[in-house]
Amino acid sequence: MRALIQRVSKASVNILGNTHSAIKNGLLVFVCWENDDDFSDSDWILHKILNLRVFDDEKNIMNQSLQDIKGEILIVSQFTLYASTKKGNRPSYIRSAKADISEPFYDDFVKKALNVSGLNVKSGIFGADMKIQLINDGPVTIFMDSKNKE
Repeated sequence: MRALIQRVSKASVNILGNTHSAIKNGLLVFVCWENDDDFSDSDWILHKILNLRVFDDEKNIMNQSLQDIKGEILIVSQFTLYASTKKGNRPSYIRSAKADISEPFYDDFVKKALNVSGLNVKSGIFGADMKIQLINDGPVTIFMDSKNKE
């Protein structure tokens, strides 16, 4: 599983010209699964996201987590996180799990984020043509891969 996490002062998902969901201070998280992922990959990434100390404390040091500040989280599926640009100029997405595999992972991830964190959790719609608006705060952007736990 891969996740691209951005600290935001606000973010929203628009579908067909309408705001589907929006958050203020928190994290915008793009997620993607590959065929050999399982729920332990999702659990590891979710635990890391909820506990990442990327928010400023009273000394302006990134020392607080999303849970510490009671921030919000917006989760969006994005199959392009497994893009391969090795050959030519057209990315290949062959490593991204097909919808019948990744949609259950996505639904479970959103549900667990809500249940485990107790925070305001919003999401996009899996497979929809979404327009994402955000103000990246910092900027802070972090990439995670459950197969490369760094």
